[in-house]
Amino acid sequence: MADTSAMNVRERVVIMGAAGRDFHDFNMLYRDDPGVEVVAFTAAQIPGIGGRRYPASLAGPLYPDGIPIEDEARLTELCQEYAVDQVVFAYSDVSHVQVMHLASQAIAAGADFVLPGGASTMIDAPVPVIAICAVRTGCGKSQVARHVSRHLKARGLRVGVLRHPMPYGALEQQAVQRLATLEDLAAADCTVEEREEYEPHIRIGNIVFAGVDYERIAQAAAAESDVLIWDGGNNDLPFLRPGVMIVLVDPLRPGHETTHHPGEAVLRMADVVLVAKTNSADPEGIETVIAGVRQVNKTATVVHGQSVVTLDDPAAVAGKRALVIEDGPTLTHGGMAYGAGYVAARAAGAAEIVDARKSARGDLVRVFEAYPHIDRVLPAVGYNADQLRDLEATISAADADIVVVATPCDLAELLSIAKPTVRASYEYVGASEPKIEGIVDRFIQKVAR
Repeated sequence: MADTSAMNVRERVVIMGAAGRDFHDFNMLYRDDPGVEVVAFTAAQIPGIGGRRYPASLAGPLYPDGIPIEDEARLTELCQEYAVDQVVFAYSDVSHVQVMHLASQAIAAGADFVLPGGASTMIDAPVPVIAICAVRTGCGKSQVARHVSRHLKARGLRVGVLRHPMPYGALEQQAVQRLATLEDLAAADCTVEEREEYEPHIRIGNIVFAGVDYERIAQAAAAESDVLIWDGGNNDLPFLRPGVMIVLVDPLRPGHETTHHPGEAVLRMADVVLVAKTNSADPEGIETVIAGVRQVNKTATVVHGQSVVTLDDPAAVAGKRALVIEDGPTLTHGGMAYGAGYVAARAAGAAEIVDARKSARGDLVRVFEAYPHIDRVLPAVGYNADQLRDLEATISAADADIVVVATPCDLAELLSIAKPTVRASYEYVGASEPKIEGIVDRFIQKVAR
């Protein structure tokens, strides 16, 4: 007779994440599998997301107590404590070398190391999907997504924007989010990082859908949309199966096309590759990224685009000592030394870019220590109230005449900034044929047949 006790043992799994894809992969691959027990999530990249539980209401009947979310530093300990069979890697914009260091750690602890792919984790939406992705954080996906949304709406189509998840707060309340007004952002207690992604869409009339459970989110968005735009986060794979996949590469970071996971996989899957920021890059950088693209994807259509940065009052910056505040993730795990605000302030004739490291307070000191590549500019880090206070104190202490705010959200609504401020904004402009509008039109015509 067979040993039935062995047949009833569930395979034990740890999912490594950063409060986004980890929950999605659990929902798609493991939530309803009686042969698997996910014993823990681990948390990285985002401060303050560990120490929580993935709630039972989202985890399903196999997890009546929910699932703990532990710090990634405990990975080996967790593998040993639970005799883990598999470690599943489920977050993005991590160098290939770092991914393999984590794999080595899991393997040494006795577990298999698993990288789920797109085919098993993408949702089939009931309406056409256009995915905007990138090989690195900070390539300019959202400005392209806004540009595409404007074009589709000009054709009379109803557009829903699905944003890559950022559920950093109360997970049950963030299961399915529909964000249509600035008041919705306040009611959802959105962090600066969430506002940076949601607010620009809302200001041009787009409805943003986000949260935790993307099968429900996709259904909710499709119910009031003719076409969905996936506005991806970091360099992640889309959660929805796209009809056309547009992937950005960055000539300001030539060579990064194939250095980070899952950016290289995203590039290999692209139908269209958009060489972004060509107005800021030198010809050598542009040529290098195109050569990198063609090494791994010989069939994608290549499009050139510009990221045009404007200041609402450039004369106010000329001759002044300027503190520049940039989009946080672009500088931190995106690896950029500076961003659009720095470029705009220099172009406007700022006498000096004030070194934000000299006035850093609280958690901002630790951010600069963790990311020493950041050059003088201030990353808008605000995942919680303490970080917002530290950001405000850092701005107040800076020896600057003016503050150039280059975050996509309006920081003046969240912080008390005593110094004069100038906002920088950036939008996508097509640089050459073929144009992204024509590619989108052909896709819409094809799916309408």
